[in-house]
Amino acid sequence: MTRHLRPAALLCSIAFTLFSGVQAQARPLQVVASFSIIADMARHVGGDRIQLTTLVGPDSDIHAYEPRPSDAMSLARADVVLVNGLHLEGFLPRLVRASGSRAPVVELSRGTELLESAEEEDGHGHAHHHHGKYDPHAWQSVRNAQVYVKNIQQALCAADRQGCDTYRANAQAYLGELRALDGEIATMMRAIPAGKRRIITSHDGFGHFGHAYGITFLGAEGLSTQSEPSAAGIAALISQAKEQKVAAIFAENITDTRLIQRIAAETGLRVQGTLYSDALSGAGGPASTYIDMMRHNANAIRQAVGAAGHSVTEAAPAVGYANLSHFSKSFRDAHGMPPSQWGRRAEA
Repeated sequence: MTRHLRPAALLCSIAFTLFSGVQAQARPLQVVASFSIIADMARHVGGDRIQLTTLVGPDSDIHAYEPRPSDAMSLARADVVLVNGLHLEGFLPRLVRASGSRAPVVELSRGTELLESAEEEDGHGHAHHHHGKYDPHAWQSVRNAQVYVKNIQQALCAADRQGCDTYRANAQAYLGELRALDGEIATMMRAIPAGKRRIITSHDGFGHFGHAYGITFLGAEGLSTQSEPSAAGIAALISQAKEQKVAAIFAENITDTRLIQRIAAETGLRVQGTLYSDALSGAGGPASTYIDMMRHNANAIRQAVGAAGHSVTEAAPAVGYANLSHFSKSFRDAHGMPPSQWGRRAEA
């Protein structure tokens, strides 16, 4: 009887081993992305083999993000954590320590073309929320975004060797789309006359876009939406806008629009819509993927400079530092917030 049981036990053991192997392969790789733009890139590369958690979601400001207990739980379960780096995710080091996570934290900006931060010399009177030596918004250049995608592929391959062929194929397909997008945006921006290539935005989140495609962006705030714009600094920005004949002004999806609306009123320009800097739009919005975001921004800029119809100097009344100081005080009195909070999205 024992002789008959041994082959059966052996077959059960083999079946259990095979079943366990299938289960191990079927478990999706647990991937945490620090914010929505990185999450979209990871989704394109990882496909069905990953289970993706995004810490800072669409239309949310990573500069002002406060982690939740569920974020620590997500990190504790993670196999790999994908971040921008360059001091963008200021909340992350403490969150990783609190979670006890042992997952590798992969900085996707490594290997990109970096731009030195001009915050110390911007002359706009910001009380700075420092991001370090370099502008962290490297994804605003599509060529840099291609480096992000390659870094994601390498990170996923390192964590899941069995899925590497899939990740590599997905990445190559996505890189082809990004190369086409880069050429499309470059063609659109080249068509803009040299005299209409200066734009005001809520914060300095578009330096890499400007460097890649020949547009000059003037930010009402610094590299972080938490930089504090002084009244004198805003006056200097308006003076610069008038001297350099700014062609258009835009709000951003992650910031309150009131500061930009007031600057527009002082310059005589109309706010030409919304650009997407540090976060995608929600599903169904105009910028729900990275490719849609970049295409939306490029189209918005192209349409705005053609529709602006006048330069700042032709329509704006003279604005002095005293006027902007009065504006600073009246804005605080009216809205109950200091200048450091002007750029924050109003809470629902």
